[in-house]
Amino acid sequence: MTEAPLLPPPAAASSPAASALLRARRRRRAWRRPRGLLCWGALVAFFFLMNWWMFSRLQDPAARPRFRLRRHPPAVANSSLSTLEEVRAADKGKRPHKVMLTRLLALAAHALAEAESRPEPKDLWKEPINATLWRPCSDQRDSEVSEGVNGYIIISANGGINQQRVAICNAVTVSRLLNATLVIPKFLYSNVWLDKSQFGDIYQEDYFIKYLKSDIRIVKELPLELQSLDLEAIGSLVNDTDVMKEAKPSIYVKKILPILLKNRVVHFVGFGNRLSFDPIPFELQRLRCRCNFHALRFVHKIQETGALLVKRLHGHMPHLSPLEDNLLGHFARKSIPTGNRNESSRYLAVHLRFEIDMVAYSLCYFGGGKDKEEELETYRQIHFPALTELKKTTKLPSAAFLRSEGKCPLAPEEAVLMLSAIGFKRSTSIYVAGAEIYGGRHRLAAISRLYPALVTKESLLSTSELEPFRNFSSQLAALDFIACASADAFAMTDPGSQFSSLVQGYRMYYGGGDLPTIRPNKRRLASILVKNATIEWKEFETRVKKLIQQTKQVHERPVARSIFRHPRCPECMCRSDS
Repeated sequence: MTEAPLLPPPAAASSPAASALLRARRRRRAWRRPRGLLCWGALVAFFFLMNWWMFSRLQDPAARPRFRLRRHPPAVANSSLSTLEEVRAADKGKRPHKVMLTRLLALAAHALAEAESRPEPKDLWKEPINATLWRPCSDQRDSEVSEGVNGYIIISANGGINQQRVAICNAVTVSRLLNATLVIPKFLYSNVWLDKSQFGDIYQEDYFIKYLKSDIRIVKELPLELQSLDLEAIGSLVNDTDVMKEAKPSIYVKKILPILLKNRVVHFVGFGNRLSFDPIPFELQRLRCRCNFHALRFVHKIQETGALLVKRLHGHMPHLSPLEDNLLGHFARKSIPTGNRNESSRYLAVHLRFEIDMVAYSLCYFGGGKDKEEELETYRQIHFPALTELKKTTKLPSAAFLRSEGKCPLAPEEAVLMLSAIGFKRSTSIYVAGAEIYGGRHRLAAISRLYPALVTKESLLSTSELEPFRNFSSQLAALDFIACASADAFAMTDPGSQFSSLVQGYRMYYGGGDLPTIRPNKRRLASILVKNATIEWKEFETRVKKLIQQTKQVHERPVARSIFRHPRCPECMCRSDS
């Protein structure tokens, strides 16, 4: 007996109804396949379109006509990038600077939006706990008064306010070493800084003389009988070529003291970094600290406007602390702080050392093509002719090599990536110090998009309040110095900057462990940024945080390092382990 077939016989399949059913099924299957492919294709196209839109917007930075301090910035979705038409209207006729690292900037914007509801890292606004073990004590004196009987020392300091400050304190130290009388220092006019300010336009002369009277004798002018001397003819004019950089005290005793005793006067011209930090006698090193951290006080005009800046940044008058007393004098209101400062009044100060002189001198490339390279070369020919001549005869390192070695100043977009990676929220109030940024508003837009609560002294002070300082770059730098030294956190973008070094030292000396400074290792940061095209944000964030954390470690000043930058040493500060 045979079994019935499991499938319908062929004859059944050929019936009209069954044939129609099979054809309908085939049509449905055939339709599902292209429809699914179309959906996937549309989704992929959508993501590509969104990425293209974000990157194209980042590459066309917009210009804000005026930055305002905003404690509560607008929502992320509403404060996105300005349109290309706005850029053209704000900076018509100029070719905008291309912003670098657009992919990472887009990732940072997304990360900041996600992090807004999360708390900031606990150590972001604090120094390590062992920073509180050091306290200022360079005002303590143990030595006898110097009568200054061996003659007179004159200095004509070059550079900007930062180089001049170092030269002043070195001159004070050398005067003590040679038992000489110091004449109030003069400042050389620079075709880079274009500032005619003299000592009395920036610092209080009488306070300076009085504070150091127990250390050295200081006068405002040479005696009449010495004013008519031709110092060059008698061999009393000493240039930087006559004294080696960071010369030991013994060099001054051997070479300069005989000239001083013979002619009764020596004039140092330039005097940049012409005294070593080690080896040097304890009391001379302490005197150098005393000069920098105690004897040099800004004139009342600068103090008053500086107090106004700090008030508008913090939302209240500065509290009278040793730091504010030194920087602002009686313009710092005498009040007792009640607990911690309100978080909404905290601000981060950033020194963007990205002026055209720094960019041109660095020989680095920051985008913009041949036009920008020619523009910088023209600037070098005018302001740095020696560098231009050197390029003709010497093979200099390439821009790529300089960047890999951390020799290039951080561009604004690189600085803002660092800040976002270590955890500063989008709502953070940021004070930007420095002169005009190379690339102007287009370049600053890289920061203002991610951190809209961005201000400068020009946006915080009215035209009439800034008028007394116009055309005086050193006095404007003094206002930046006050704002940066008083900030709740300070970020330097060029650890080699004299300004940033002096601010760091001031915060270290007077901060009591409450004024952190962010100091990137530019070489290591460059090795991370070079992977912009492939690195994911989580890895970038982790590596940058580790890099910054290592630079925040508290340690005593290394041998031969600057006491202006690293005052944690027995000559400047006292350590208490209790």
